[in-house]
Amino acid sequence: MSVKECTHHKNKKGKLLRKLFAGFLILSFLVLLTFLITWAILQPKKPRFTLQDATIYSFNVSAPILLSSNFQVTVSSHNPNSRIGIYYDTLNAFATYRNQQITYFTGIQPVYQGHKDTNIWSPFIFGTNVPVAPYNGQSLSEDQSDGGINIVVKMNGRVRWRVGRFISGRYHIHVTCPAYIPFGDKKSSVIPGIVVGTGIKYTLTQRCSVNV
Repeated sequence: MSVKECTHHKNKKGKLLRKLFAGFLILSFLVLLTFLITWAILQPKKPRFTLQDATIYSFNVSAPILLSSNFQVTVSSHNPNSRIGIYYDTLNAFATYRNQQITYFTGIQPVYQGHKDTNIWSPFIFGTNVPVAPYNGQSLSEDQSDGGINIVVKMNGRVRWRVGRFISGRYHIHVTCPAYIPFGDKKSSVIPGIVVGTGIKYTLTQRCSVNV
């Protein structure tokens, strides 16, 4: 075979590869464009979280500024979308006090949340001898003596959106639920408590902020 014929075959092969690559790019663009248009029409909304209640089993500050706590919270999540489902791939619950984490992470089982569905979780949040900053330890003791503390229950993780058969990539989700936890006399408290076993349950019904 002559050099001219080899060059001719190489040119034909190169043109074919360029056509295939161009076709792939066009197809990918059309798929992406279809998804973006569908996404814009459906107008996806963030899930709505509510901190319903908290049951306190223990909450003790001891020297040298160590905190041991054990409580259970009930959190509901509602999907307001009528055509979009939500995959909760990972979700960890924990508590903070004045921007400092005071409990361990508690993992929640992965779950799929359908259209207009509501999920309810009741994780135990706890920590044993968790070191806290000196100023936070003092504030905790003072707040506890005053009859209640303001903590923040947080849930962080990864979610995916489902539109029809399409499933998006993973997005970070951050849920923040402020909570006032009373101490002392459960009956005279601003938020009356109910004895549940060895703990005291307080109804909060606190809306949470959600960032995705």
